[in-house]
Amino acid sequence: MFFLLQQNSIANTIWMFALIFIIFYFFMIRPQIRKQKIEKKFQDNLKKGNYIVTNSGMHGKIIDITDNVCVLETITGKIKLEKNTVSKELTQLRYSETLNQQNEKQEKK
Repeated sequence: MFFLLQQNSIANTIWMFALIFIIFYFFMIRPQIRKQKIEKKFQDNLKKGNYIVTNSGMHGKIIDITDNVCVLETITGKIKLEKNTVSKELTQLRYSETLNQQNEKQEKK
């Protein structure tokens, strides 16, 4: 009888760890993977002329871009940096309203 109680206890423990892992996966791992995919797609779609912000907070305009390297023009000069250090695009953040208005005007024509 004691042996049956131990098996039930072990089964409950295993189910509890499985439940914790499932919750951890859906609330922590899956959103992080989705975020990484979006960031990778953003970095692959960078173009010349985009205004960007790096992870360290530098603002500038992309003047040259290759597979892994960007040349960023800032107020103080040109900086060469890795593509994966780019954090945000300022073109859409700052000028999103005017860009949306221009797109709407072009669609109406």
